[in-house]
Amino acid sequence: MTQRLPPSLTPLDTALAALLDGLEPVAAVMLPLADAVGCIAAGTPLLAAHPPHDIAAADGWALCANDLVGASSYSPLPLTKLPQWVEAGEVMPAGCDCVLDADAVEESGPLVQVLAEGVPGHGVRRAGGGIAERTPVGAEGCPVDAADLLLARVSGLDKLGVRRPRLRIVNMPGATATMHLIVDLARAAGLDVETRHAGARDEASIAETLDASACDLLLTVGGSGVGRRDAAVLALARRGEVMAHGLALQPGRTAAVGRLGQVPVVALPGSPDAALAAWLALVQPLADRLSARHARRQVTLPLSRKIASSVGITEIALLAEEHKTWTPLAVGEWPLQAPARADAWLLIPGNHEGFAAGGPVDAYLMRE
Repeated sequence: MTQRLPPSLTPLDTALAALLDGLEPVAAVMLPLADAVGCIAAGTPLLAAHPPHDIAAADGWALCANDLVGASSYSPLPLTKLPQWVEAGEVMPAGCDCVLDADAVEESGPLVQVLAEGVPGHGVRRAGGGIAERTPVGAEGCPVDAADLLLARVSGLDKLGVRRPRLRIVNMPGATATMHLIVDLARAAGLDVETRHAGARDEASIAETLDASACDLLLTVGGSGVGRRDAAVLALARRGEVMAHGLALQPGRTAAVGRLGQVPVVALPGSPDAALAAWLALVQPLADRLSARHARRQVTLPLSRKIASSVGITEIALLAEEHKTWTPLAVGEWPLQAPARADAWLLIPGNHEGFAAGGPVDAYLMRE
């Protein structure tokens, strides 16, 4: 049976709204720090002050700055005993507020002299100077990054609370390169990714692989077109519900959306550019909802040249930042090299004819 696109393409907003309807964030889980990077922070802990005491920031002599006023190599200050030597990281002795270099104290037999003044706090890391009391690890609703993990490790934590939606990807024969692209994007977004492979591109083989148990979002890659070997959407209809097939989205026109039970499903085209566009326009908002991520940051810059768009089709433009402007690289149709060069992407609504040169546009960064 040959599959056909519907007589009219479904608007992107309509398809996305159907997918998001009733979708709630997943529960937070505690993950080891190495697994939490990229995931969305949830229930961020408040840290104690670090260091808890004044510590030496450098190796040297621990002294009190007020006792050293006027000391110099021309006017050495005699001491009754050798001051305490401290190593970087050690707790400062009581009554000491600075650390002098090794050559600032001279010992000659029983005579001990200081050859330099001190400044309170010099060579010292103050209590709470590294991490202030009640500093959160990361920001709620934002991705956990390497700096957040540093705070956690320094504070002795070994796990963090995050939201990590479970994504299952079903790959069709012949779409492996595109599947790897989507897997890489998903892992960078902090998703828990599982991949499965359909044994063949026929409806029965694909349907057998579609399983929404133990996942929060399901993607198929490849087989969403209208060719004789494109049966992913037919398989979805057999196992669940197809809400729209054929979207007013360019690239990505042959994508489809549906559900298996309560789990949203997006059938991505096998072409890398179309799959990437559908990922940005459909899958990314789903992942953000499931992980309770805050709104993604947009960067506003003027366009270096005009972007023309077809009314009735939502198009995605890839942009490069050049001389503090957005330069269009590709609109609607993307050569494979364009995503690699792009710094940002711009969604052009279906009711919009494009953007004039010099006008400011709000673009989403490709890599945050």
